Amino acid sequence: MGANSSTVTELSKNEYLKKLAGTETISENDPFWNQLLSFSFATPTNSADSKILEEATISICRSLIENNPRSGNLGALIKVFLCRTKELKISAECQNQLFIWQAHNALFIICCLLKVFICHMPEEELLLHFTYEERVPGSYGAEPEDLVEELLCCLIHLVIEVPLLDITYSILLEAVTTLLVFLSYQLFHKEILRESIIHKYLMHGRCLPYTSRLVKTLLYNFIRQERSPPPGSHIFQQQADGGGLLYGIASGVATGIWTVLTLGGVGNKPTAQQEASSPLANQSLLLLLVLANLTDALDAPNPYRQAVMSFKNTQDSTALSSPNPHSFQINFNSLYTTLSEQQKSDQATLLLYTLLHQNSNVRTYMLARTDTESLVLPILEILYHVEERNSHHVYMALIVLLILTEDDSFNRSIHEVILKNITWYSERALTEISLGSLLILVVIRTIQFNMTRTRDKYLHTNCLAALANMSAQFRCLHQYAAQRIISLFALLSKKHNKVLEQSTQSLRGSLSSDDSPLPDYAQDLNVIEEVIRMMLEIINSCLTNSLHHNPNLVYALLYKRDLFEQFRTHPSFQDIMQNIDLVISFFSSRLEQAGADLSVERVLEVIKQGAVALPKDRLRKFPDLKFKYVEEEQPEEFFIPYVWSLIYNFGVGLYWNPEDIQLFTMDSG
Repeated sequence: MGANSSTVTELSKNEYLKKLAGTETISENDPFWNQLLSFSFATPTNSADSKILEEATISICRSLIENNPRSGNLGALIKVFLCRTKELKISAECQNQLFIWQAHNALFIICCLLKVFICHMPEEELLLHFTYEERVPGSYGAEPEDLVEELLCCLIHLVIEVPLLDITYSILLEAVTTLLVFLSYQLFHKEILRESIIHKYLMHGRCLPYTSRLVKTLLYNFIRQERSPPPGSHIFQQQADGGGLLYGIASGVATGIWTVLTLGGVGNKPTAQQEASSPLANQSLLLLLVLANLTDALDAPNPYRQAVMSFKNTQDSTALSSPNPHSFQINFNSLYTTLSEQQKSDQATLLLYTLLHQNSNVRTYMLARTDTESLVLPILEILYHVEERNSHHVYMALIVLLILTEDDSFNRSIHEVILKNITWYSERALTEISLGSLLILVVIRTIQFNMTRTRDKYLHTNCLAALANMSAQFRCLHQYAAQRIISLFALLSKKHNKVLEQSTQSLRGSLSSDDSPLPDYAQDLNVIEEVIRMMLEIINSCLTNSLHHNPNLVYALLYKRDLFEQFRTHPSFQDIMQNIDLVISFFSSRLEQAGADLSVERVLEVIKQGAVALPKDRLRKFPDLKFKYVEEEQPEEFFIPYVWSLIYNFGVGLYWNPEDIQLFTMDSG
């Protein structure tokens, strides 16, 4: 084939790649590296392109795996990269594109090689490949330097020090991706990795001092959502005046070596989706989630999680006096805005959950915002389109709501926010509704979807817990929201009667046959009665705490009063039914006194007048309904596989053969 490679499929025949993977040892000072690294290549920005690239170069990678113990060329390539990164920050400030160009190309090759190495060998063997080097027989040199730690520290330093510009975008993206690849051993293990050499490098020694700066930079990369620079902006193109010295050097080195390869990027018009995306923001967020979910070391907690848990607002003057060495400051307003805009992605919702659950500073700030709807509406839209979302995204959205509803001020404020024309809510035209009523509608819809489709008790529990937390602060419920609360109770009542009838018939059948085992109807009945009890407690909480604020709920209650007859004498519901029965009886009597054939307006007027006259001391007081989200004892068993399933599905430019993946068993929707 020769040196030129005009298509991706011809990369396996490229003379320079074949020499890199061959048995000949190449000194790190050899001019070969200038020739190898002088190519213009469109870095893959999606898994499809990465797959094409990996398939085209797999033979080269395998040859290097076989020959590297004798040649040590992987270590030489890494040393070349390390040497060229020492002045990257200055190069960026001086617009030295040639320097950045070759450093990027070296890292790009390293990342491609690492993906294949990690697929084919354990960590211990990978580390050996970093230490192989040519030795003169009989010589006793110094101990080989730790290239793994050196490379990891270099990548972190590159991410936090090099400014984000058009000419540095690609190398910063490659650095973040390479760190993700280094951590990707988790994808090839069914168990959670608790003893990892790579983890130790990142959480101890030379990498440790960079913890907070790395987390801060990754957060800002996510916040900025910088799009990829225009295709070809990192390729050296001749200017109108002939190009100058820089172009001359670059083109002189590259001519006759590598033709510009177009792999979903350079030379192609980007699609609308590519134009709107920010690969660096996406990869930075994924890396942040991985780092925050690394398991704690035996002798110290995960420093990246500590940083995520403790960072403060730039307006917080107490931040500098924090006892946590990993604490830092970030602009909470910018973070809030980006989180609100990005909730359509699983990873953004997972970040929101992580911050609300683990960082009290962020939680306090978000609950104090006056534009709560900007964050809550995207979460509600996720739940509304539950059929289109994977189950884990729905769970995260529900848990976010549950955490928010733990705060009474949030529960009050959402009923003060009036929304107009919610276009994505299609069941009914909502020209004007409070955020609180909309939240109730969407959560009830999620419960009903779960009852007919997934039948997941955990999802039921979270939905009902959020409603219960809100119930004492229900205010001015929209008539449709009030109707849906009672309609849900009607659906549960119907289901209860059906299960009860099946249970009775089953019991009769079992009496005639001593050997037949009892079916699970009793368990089903217990579950449905727990849910009904919760719904009655939610209705009761609203009536005892804010009846005079919710005439529409009383109206719906009276309209469907027959539903509650069967539960008056039921031993599981007698106590909670006393208040509901009292309210129904009181307002029914008032309506009878007002006359027959009353209009809806007149009925509501009677209810409003009666709410003032109802003797509150006759209503029995029950403990306030308060539910808090409690993370499982071993959250890693859910969150670590979840994070890696996101990387597997949404990681920009990352591809692994699904036959190699062992951990990825979660339902990704």
